Amino acid sequence: MPKIRVLIVDDAVVMRRMISGVLERDPLIEVVGTAANGRIALQKIPQVNPDLITLDVEMPEMDGIETLKEIRKIYPNLPVIMFSTLTAKGASTTLDALTHGASDYVTKPANVGGVTEGIERLESELIPKIKTHCRNLRADAPPGDHTQFVSRLTPASFPARTAARHQIEILAIGTSTGGPNALATLFKGFPKDFPIPIVIVQHMPPMFTALLAERLHALGSVAFHEAKQGQRILPGHAYIAPGGKHMEIRRDGTQTVAHLHELPPENSCRPAVDVLFRSVAAVYGMASLGVVLTGMGQDGLRGCQLLREQQAQVVVQNEASSVVWGMPGCVAQAGLADAILPLEKIAAEIVRRVRDGRQPALSKVA
Repeated sequence: MPKIRVLIVDDAVVMRRMISGVLERDPLIEVVGTAANGRIALQKIPQVNPDLITLDVEMPEMDGIETLKEIRKIYPNLPVIMFSTLTAKGASTTLDALTHGASDYVTKPANVGGVTEGIERLESELIPKIKTHCRNLRADAPPGDHTQFVSRLTPASFPARTAARHQIEILAIGTSTGGPNALATLFKGFPKDFPIPIVIVQHMPPMFTALLAERLHALGSVAFHEAKQGQRILPGHAYIAPGGKHMEIRRDGTQTVAHLHELPPENSCRPAVDVLFRSVAAVYGMASLGVVLTGMGQDGLRGCQLLREQQAQVVVQNEASSVVWGMPGCVAQAGLADAILPLEKIAAEIVRRVRDGRQPALSKVA
C-alpha cells in the first residue's frame, strides 16, 4: 500500500523538525521533503511529487498566501493544509487561505517552544486531516469517513413523516472542514428579509469564529454575530458559536437566548453541532430546520436524529460538492435527510421550506 507523500513548508527549523518527526512515526505517511519558504517549495514540488503539502502562513520572501496562489495555478487539485498561529493575524490570513483554495488548516502554538502542545496538536489534528484529504490513495480507506457510524442508525428507527409540514421557526446549521467557504456560498443566496433566526456551529478555534462572523456579515444578506452569553436570538440574524464554547438555545420567558458553556467536548469538538441541534430540537421541535454542510467526522448525526424524532426537517450537502462528506454523509446514510443537495442549491431549498405556509411570501432568492 503506498504511503502518503508529504512536503512540509515552514520557515522555522524547529517546526519543520517537529512536523517531520511526528509524521514519520506514522506508518502510512512519508515526508518526502521540506522547504523554508514558498519559492523553494514551488521548486521542490515537481521533484518530490507530494500527495499533500503542509504550508506555513507567515514566511519571508514568499508567504503562504502567495505560495498557495501559485500552487493552485499549476496544481489545482493538490491538497494543501495551512499551518498557522492561533492569533488574530493568523486567523485572518488562514481565512484568506481557505478563500484562495486551501484544503484545510491546523493551528500551532504562537510560541514554537511549546513542543509538547505542538506535538499533541499534530497527532490529534494534522495526521487525521492528512489521511482524510488523501484517503483515495489508501487501499483500506472507505469512500467517506462516515460508514462506520451509519450502521447504528437505520431509517426504520424513526417515525414516519406527517403529511403536513409545520411552519419553520429556526434554522440550525452545522459544518466543519470546508465550512467557511460553504457558508459564504450559502448566504450569498439568502434574501435580506429572511424571517427566522439562524444558529450555526462551525468547528473553529477562538478568534477564528469572530472573524468569520465579520466576513459573513459583510455579505449583506443577514446580520451575523459571534454569539454572546444570554444574547437574544432574533429573526433575520445569524449567531455563530464561539470557538472553544458549546452553544445551546434556551427559552427565557417569551424570548429565545443563547447559552454558552465549556462542558466537555462532544465528538472531540467544542463547539459541537450535536449540542446545538439537541437544544434546537428541545425548544423548537418540529418547527426546526437542520442543515449539515461539509465536514469531517460524525458531529451532527445524533442531533439530526433528535430533530427527526421531533418531525423536524433536515437538509444535507451532497458528496460531490463537499470538501469532506463525513458529517453530511453520516446523516444521509442514516436516512435522516429530507433532501441531499449540491451546495449551490441549498439556499433556495432553505428559503422554499421556510416560505411554505408563510404569508406574505418570503422574497425569492437573490
